[in-house]
Amino acid sequence: MPSPHALYSVAEIRAIEQAALAALPAFTLMQRAGQAAAKRALELVGPLRHHAPILVLAGPGNNGGDALEAATHLAREGASVTVLLFADSDRQSEDSRRAHKNAKNSPLRFADPACGEQVITASRWSLIVDGLFGIGLARAISAPLRSVIEQVNNLDCKVLALDVPSGLDADTGNIVGPEGIAIRATDTVTFIGGKPGLHTGHGRDYAGHVEVADLDIGREFFVDAKAQLNRPELFSDYLRPRPHNSHKGSFGDVIVAGGAHGMSGAAILAARAAAKCGAGRVFAAFLSEPPAYDSAQPELMCRHAHDMDFASSAVTIGPGLGTSNAARDILTRALLSGAPLVIDADALNLIASSDDLRLKLRSRGHPALLTPHPLEAARLLNTSAARVQADRLAAARQLAAELNSVVLLKGSGTIVAQPGGELAINTTGNPALATAGTGDVLAGICGALLAQGWKAWPAALAGCWLHGSAADTLVAQGTGPIGLTASELIPCVRALLNRLSHKHGVDEPSNSQ
Repeated sequence: MPSPHALYSVAEIRAIEQAALAALPAFTLMQRAGQAAAKRALELVGPLRHHAPILVLAGPGNNGGDALEAATHLAREGASVTVLLFADSDRQSEDSRRAHKNAKNSPLRFADPACGEQVITASRWSLIVDGLFGIGLARAISAPLRSVIEQVNNLDCKVLALDVPSGLDADTGNIVGPEGIAIRATDTVTFIGGKPGLHTGHGRDYAGHVEVADLDIGREFFVDAKAQLNRPELFSDYLRPRPHNSHKGSFGDVIVAGGAHGMSGAAILAARAAAKCGAGRVFAAFLSEPPAYDSAQPELMCRHAHDMDFASSAVTIGPGLGTSNAARDILTRALLSGAPLVIDADALNLIASSDDLRLKLRSRGHPALLTPHPLEAARLLNTSAARVQADRLAAARQLAAELNSVVLLKGSGTIVAQPGGELAINTTGNPALATAGTGDVLAGICGALLAQGWKAWPAALAGCWLHGSAADTLVAQGTGPIGLTASELIPCVRALLNRLSHKHGVDEPSNSQ
């Protein structure tokens, strides 16, 4: 069976589905989808499944057929099922007509779709099943179904979306069409394979908890996934406990270059994060006059950026760097140094404005690690942030290929892309990260990992996973999401990194007797 973490485009899912349909008896996949949906629905309803009031919304396509088949199974399991069918039976596919016939022969009730809004609000539903539209939706949902979705989104009950929440683009995570609308589901059971749009953009707000039902399609029908969900297993080879026989030189140096006048805090945040994520030594290198020391983190060595030798350290450049000529000179030196390199913030803006700097970045022997937010990515691509957000996966892939770099495109469902096109979507993080300084912390984390010998790809995967997971941990403990500050993430990231290192690592043999 394919990995539950694999992500497939709509085109890939369609190709897999068509190949499987050609090899299986008619109606098999719809039957399996209905069974999988009903199973998940019963899990959500819980022990009150018998006579539980469940509303099933079925649309005109095969997604609606899946919903009808699920409704049939639910009714036969004893649930009190009401179906609103928004379809012309003469225009249904053969499989959907068969599901419709099965539903009519089961103990469920069909309600008049013309009274859909009243049906939705008339009862206190245990669960609503969304089978209005699947991955084939190409335009914004309009009346009367728009009003139906508005009513569902106003209810306080669980909503299970089948395959993809109606109105959500499965490839991009955007709402389909200008002025579009989508079902806001608490849970989604997605068929055949995972879809990237469920995990980035609006996906995490609208899809809720996602589970994959592969419909027992044989592995031979699947293509190799070009994208996957980020998780610790992807970078576990670099996680290991530290040997007793080690010293500060064993774990590398980080130079954090930034801190122009009035922006010293950004460099300090990044440097503190690098120190607490395991770098042996951390230099905070300021464009402006450096402070004598950081009173909260006196272990940091504060220097003037012009005095630093970038060749012997990992370098995180950009936090508070500014875009002055002096900043450009420092960035040029870092690009030419050959050092493991994290490029963030104003360093990205400088590269976006200079063909020469872009060429130096692209020509490096080893990929740098870029950490743009959407506007910075837009500047690098000479486009708008809206266009970047319209297809985050494509934007990250394009940047990685054009700049020969590992790109970490920040946002809900952060995208990590390699120059060759391999891609991962991060699953950790929450709105607590939407505050000043969190990007500086992320850059510092990544710099510390590079200093300890990590390659850019696993460092990016681990950096965003740890960064987001720290925010999730703090919110679960009651700190945030409102008012969480960037510096609060750092000790939590340290704890998570230590925990993962002991869980995934292999203990070094001890010399103690």
